[in-house]
Amino acid sequence: MDNIDFKILSCLKDNSRMNATAIGEKINLSTSAVLERIKKLESSGVITKYTTVIDNEKIGKGITVFISVSLEHPKFDEAFRETISHNEEIIECHYVTGDYDYMLKGITASSKSLEQLINFVKSITGVSHTKTLVVMTTTKNEFTSIK
Repeated sequence: MDNIDFKILSCLKDNSRMNATAIGEKINLSTSAVLERIKKLESSGVITKYTTVIDNEKIGKGITVFISVSLEHPKFDEAFRETISHNEEIIECHYVTGDYDYMLKGITASSKSLEQLINFVKSITGVSHTKTLVVMTTTKNEFTSIK
């Protein structure tokens, strides 16, 4: 990876639909060279997918939460991860260090659906303790850091 690759990634991060010609004009590189570099970034696994960023409030999921989860024992890890992966309201699951084992990020529609989400997590076999933080305002929401 060189500085040009980082410039390409920055363009795609800002707008994954930006075409190679527009990227080339922005970073002073030919369209064919941009296409070749993008293909290499994809094949090497640097670019894993292209996606759409959705405004959760506008689709009725205006509550964002972080749920810290402790498990009784590591033997519950695999089943916990499998169960979490099937819940559409949990959009991130991270194995972390510190006082808890996992940090979940969830989106939900209402206080009632938040209660159901928390109860879902608490009912998973092996969960011993949870702590939920409700997001009041998001100041920054980046998906990755380029350089």
